[in-house]
Amino acid sequence: MYGIDIYNSKSRHITIGTKKEQKFSLDIFQISPQDPVEELLIELREGQFSNTLTSEQKLSLLKMLRKNTPAFSIGEEPLGKIRGHDIELYLDVERPYPPMLRKPPYPESQETRKEIEKHINGLLDMHVIRNIGHNETVEITTPVLITWHDGKSRLCGNFIALNNYTKADRYPIPRIPHALDKLSKARYITKMDCMKGFHQNQAKEDSMKLVRIICHIGIYEYTMMPFGIKNAYIDDIIKYSETWEDHVKYIEIVLNNCTPINMKISLEKCNFGQQELLALDINSQVLVWKFTRKRYQHYGKTQ
Repeated sequence: MYGIDIYNSKSRHITIGTKKEQKFSLDIFQISPQDPVEELLIELREGQFSNTLTSEQKLSLLKMLRKNTPAFSIGEEPLGKIRGHDIELYLDVERPYPPMLRKPPYPESQETRKEIEKHINGLLDMHVIRNIGHNETVEITTPVLITWHDGKSRLCGNFIALNNYTKADRYPIPRIPHALDKLSKARYITKMDCMKGFHQNQAKEDSMKLVRIICHIGIYEYTMMPFGIKNAYIDDIIKYSETWEDHVKYIEIVLNNCTPINMKISLEKCNFGQQELLALDINSQVLVWKFTRKRYQHYGKTQ
């Protein structure tokens, strides 16, 4: 197989023969037919590269990505399971827990039940949750709900009650204006997203009993970090630089750190070498806050 960079070409005509005539600049690099990177190249789409990148820049990036394929979740590969960073929750209350922490499942429509069953089966297959039946001794149960975004459904526990009793993690973070000021000087910006990032973090055994969800088919507990709990981290990674050489180097540093701890990056959610990027509702180039009123009305006060 040969990878041919024709993203910037207007004419895609090429004559194959002894003269090897071509009507555009052609970059070719050989890949072994059995090389797993072939799947990576298939998943890379033109939209993931900035249209301002040259063929040489795209080629240098692809070569670097080839060397770091273990950092990506490609095709049907399982989720990563991050080593050395288990999640632990602490509550402000002791047993017996307040009654509001043990809730019954919500009433659901037939359509919602089908979506819940689909997501529960998917999480079981990925070993993100495990079934504990209808155990009456369970002290904490959180009802699940289905949210919709762009026509796709997502299952999430309504952890508001649990979050109210969870001790907050407090970490020093950089001042946001300083970070945005540095970002405004960048010529190249890349955004990477972890593959179902929360679900790559193992939950400690004592914390699993706190993140149990309930629905019409039973009670399940998360063995990995669930969406919606307090102290959940932001799994977006943004790298920026003023030169392309530094940019490729910075991306490779991130990937080199992901592989040893078994963290997997979602390739389809990556955007490489952009001049402008919208992340967390902030346009990273012109630094205009784009706080969407619709989102604010939908989510309301942060729990």
